[in-house]
Amino acid sequence: MAGRLQGKRAFVTAAAQGIGRATALAFAAEGATVTATDVNEARLGELAGVPGITTARLDVLDARAIAAAAEAAGAVDILFNCAGFVHQNTIETCTEEEWDFAFALNVKSAFRMTQALLPAMVKAGRGGSIIVMSSAASSIKGAPNRFVYGVTKAALIGMVRSIASDYVKQRIRANAICPGTVETPSLQDRIAANAAQAGSVEASRAAFIARQAMGRLGTAEEIASLAVYLGSDESGFVTGQSIVIDGGWTL
Repeated sequence: MAGRLQGKRAFVTAAAQGIGRATALAFAAEGATVTATDVNEARLGELAGVPGITTARLDVLDARAIAAAAEAAGAVDILFNCAGFVHQNTIETCTEEEWDFAFALNVKSAFRMTQALLPAMVKAGRGGSIIVMSSAASSIKGAPNRFVYGVTKAALIGMVRSIASDYVKQRIRANAICPGTVETPSLQDRIAANAAQAGSVEASRAAFIARQAMGRLGTAEEIASLAVYLGSDESGFVTGQSIVIDGGWTL
């Protein structure tokens, strides 16, 4: 079914690659007018010329840049907070710097983006959908060596529940997507980082696949399909939820 987001305006962070890119493309394919943003201008430029997508550089760690982007965007119907980073650490090995960066990028950026765009969404009176990228790792299921990542992703679940509760009367919904292991450039970086310990890149990749109940990794397009649903009117009765899409990993 095409046109599920016809007439809607969407704003996507971390749209240059991975899940953010797949979602920006999926939103546009379903009829949305999309502002696709990222700090990686080179990769973001690959979306230039795609019908329905306008690209803009945005550093989500920069409060002034967020304020300017929100003013330029005006009233959007869908906000997808996708920016994030996966640290590999435990509570013993996590440094103060890793803790601060993880919260700044994974949590504070979503807070700032939502705080900046929400007033116009409320004023427009059309309702809206706020989607954040959480994770099944640690926020839903304990995962080894994902300490600060899991803490930040759990914080996002609390964020969407609070927003959902506060704005339900204005028909503004907030939900979290909680993926399992997905084939993305970020995962490729983690596979490479674990190669020495696993014995090879191939063994490292096999270990990531082995923990998936379905015996395969998820795709960015599969996560994007869920984002389309959450941004569409089809999910109009869904708010404050943490939706797991993990191929059975948390069973």
